[in-house]
Amino acid sequence: MTIPRTVYKGHGTANDFVLYADPDGSLQPSDGEIRFLCDRHKGLGADGLLRLVPTRFYASIPQLEAQEAERLISQGAEWFMDYYNADGSVAEMCGNGSRVISLFAKRLGYWDSTAQHTFVLGTRAGVKRLDFLGEVEGLGRNVLHVDMGPWSKGDDGRFRVSLANTPGSVRGTYVNMGNPHVVCLVDDLSGRIGGVDTELPGVEALDLSRPPIVQPPLESGQNVEFVRLESIREDERGYAYMRVNERGVGETMSCGTGLCATAVVLSSKTGVNEWYIRIRGGVVKVKVTPSSVELTGDARIIGKVEFLDDANAPSVHFR
Repeated sequence: MTIPRTVYKGHGTANDFVLYADPDGSLQPSDGEIRFLCDRHKGLGADGLLRLVPTRFYASIPQLEAQEAERLISQGAEWFMDYYNADGSVAEMCGNGSRVISLFAKRLGYWDSTAQHTFVLGTRAGVKRLDFLGEVEGLGRNVLHVDMGPWSKGDDGRFRVSLANTPGSVRGTYVNMGNPHVVCLVDDLSGRIGGVDTELPGVEALDLSRPPIVQPPLESGQNVEFVRLESIREDERGYAYMRVNERGVGETMSCGTGLCATAVVLSSKTGVNEWYIRIRGGVVKVKVTPSSVELTGDARIIGKVEFLDDANAPSVHFR
C-alpha cells in the first residue's frame, strides 16, 4: 500500500478532493493513507480521494469484479475513478468527483478533448460520459457535462429525518443515484407544491455537523439533502438551494449525486425537469429525464503538492 510523493488538489463547486494518477495500477491507497491525505490538519484536507487508474487493473480496485470491469472496458471506459470518502470508506459514485477527475485526465493528457469529444469514465456505478464545455456563464470556466445515468426513487416522504442538535424532524424521500440519498424538502418559497411536511427551521438554520438520524435506517447509510425550493420561472426552469451531509465525510460544500437526487425529487413534485441548484460552493445545472439525470458544473485543479520525508505519518508510505 503506497501513495505517490506528488499529489494534486482539486474541487467541483468546492466539493474538494486529493487526486493522483496511477497508470501502472500499483498505488492502491490504504485506509490510513486516505485519512492522512484528507485530514484538514495533518494532511492536505479533502472531502475524498480520487485515484485515476486504468480499468484493466481491476484487481487493484476494491469492489470491482472482473466481469464488471470487462463490461466497462467493452463500453469504452479505459480509465476508472477509484473514489474514497475522507474516512477511508469506498464510495460508489461522486458527480462532482467525476468532473474533477475528468478535467485532471485532460490536464495530464490522458484525454484529448479536441480529438475525443466525450471522455468515457468507469465508476462503481457504471460508465459515465463527460463533455468539456469550457466557460459557461453563471456556471464557471471549466464546465463539464456528465450524463449520470439512470435513477430510481422511493415513495414520497417514507423516511423521517431528524438532527441531533436541532428540534423537530422532516419527511425524506429515497433516491438511488448509484449511491443512496434521502432528500428532505424543508422550505417551499414558490408555493408550487402546497407546503412541506416539516418541523425543522429553515435550511440555513440547520446544524449538519453530525450525521442526520434517518428512520427507518438504511443498512448502507446515506447522504441526506436538505432543500429549499426558491422559485419556478415562466420558462419552467426551477431554482433551489441545497445543503448536504455526506456519509463518511460530514457536511460538504457540494455533492453532485445529491444535487441530482434533489432534482429528481423536485421534478417529481413539480413536473419541472430543468433545475439550477445553488449550494455553498456555487451553482450547477441539473436536467431530469425519465431515463437519466444530466449534471453540468464547474471543476478546478488548483495545484500539486510534493510531500517531504518529515511529512510522513504512521501507516503512510510514499513512493
